[in-house]
Amino acid sequence: MKKIFVFGAVILLLSGCYYKTDSPRGSWARGCDLSWLSEMEHDGVTFSDSIAPAECISLLREAGMNAVRLRVWVNHATGWSNKEDMLYLAKRASKQGQRIMIDIHYSDFFADPAHQTPPAAWQNYSYEMMLEAVREHTLDVLYALKEEGIKPEWVQIGNETPNGMLWPMGKVQNPSLASIAEKEEMDLQWDRYAGLTAMGYNAAKEAFGDIRVIVHVDNAYEYRDWFWRAMKAHGGKWDMIGLSHYPMMAAWSGKSWQEMNELAEVNVQQLIREWHCPVMICEVGMMNYGEGEVYDSVAALSNRVMTDFVERMERIDSCAGIFYWEPEVYGGWRPAEYVPLGWGGYDMGSFTPDGMPSPALRTLLRSQSKTTL
Repeated sequence: MKKIFVFGAVILLLSGCYYKTDSPRGSWARGCDLSWLSEMEHDGVTFSDSIAPAECISLLREAGMNAVRLRVWVNHATGWSNKEDMLYLAKRASKQGQRIMIDIHYSDFFADPAHQTPPAAWQNYSYEMMLEAVREHTLDVLYALKEEGIKPEWVQIGNETPNGMLWPMGKVQNPSLASIAEKEEMDLQWDRYAGLTAMGYNAAKEAFGDIRVIVHVDNAYEYRDWFWRAMKAHGGKWDMIGLSHYPMMAAWSGKSWQEMNELAEVNVQQLIREWHCPVMICEVGMMNYGEGEVYDSVAALSNRVMTDFVERMERIDSCAGIFYWEPEVYGGWRPAEYVPLGWGGYDMGSFTPDGMPSPALRTLLRSQSKTTL
């Protein structure tokens, strides 16, 4: 684990849902996933309030942020986003009054719909051993927070898991797509995935009895009733449904951002009605690139998209809030693990080229500050 945190250190039960569906407006989460922050600071990236350099969490808090989401990998080679790094950022965020969401990937790297690779140390585990590993890792992460006096409000058991997690053991698909010959094996796969999720759920409740446990899938514009029905049928547990939403990625969906926002609103309402639990937008992102007039144009469109989306979600009483995924990224910065993969910088952060929160981010956080493009 890298220990050079100079800038930050200096500045410093039942299956399915059981929570009420009426989420008080005062508890609405206006959050940011800041999991890359310590690595960015290590690399010398700075942030500004337009007058002077500013510590990022403080800057976002002043803009209206009230919650921080942090991912946890089991053992990534760089050390970033491992338990110690998460704990370092969680302590900083908690000291500034931020509510905390922990996103446990159960992997050594990013887990998403196309990648759910077990940690290297778990590769040869049996199902019983995998269940115990999920339990122990969940408890290890959450008790580390408890020992620091930090009480997370939410925890994700897996990240973007519409196809299950810890593949191939917990890999699943839409049961209706399985042939008759495949049905028995698919039922077994769903038993395993739901069992792994339930184990994480139970461990989270052991650490913090009132923590809200989230099962998180991608594509908020898709109504995957089959996923939640299969989870429930096979003993899966959750308190809150988590969704990701990237409305400007038309190439992924073949839809306009307007269509994606409209469908997301309908989907969230349907999920709340059917499953009687809150829905959290665990990830959202808008396009953010360029300089000069190019940046101004992109930023203006992103703000329009964000304004539309936030207004739609705010109309839904049991939508619990929205988290922007890694808004602090700007200027083409990319994490160390992207370099050997040949990946470019993340272009859906939400800071200006000068290191300040963008109009779209201020819209989400409901800042009273005025930003002129």
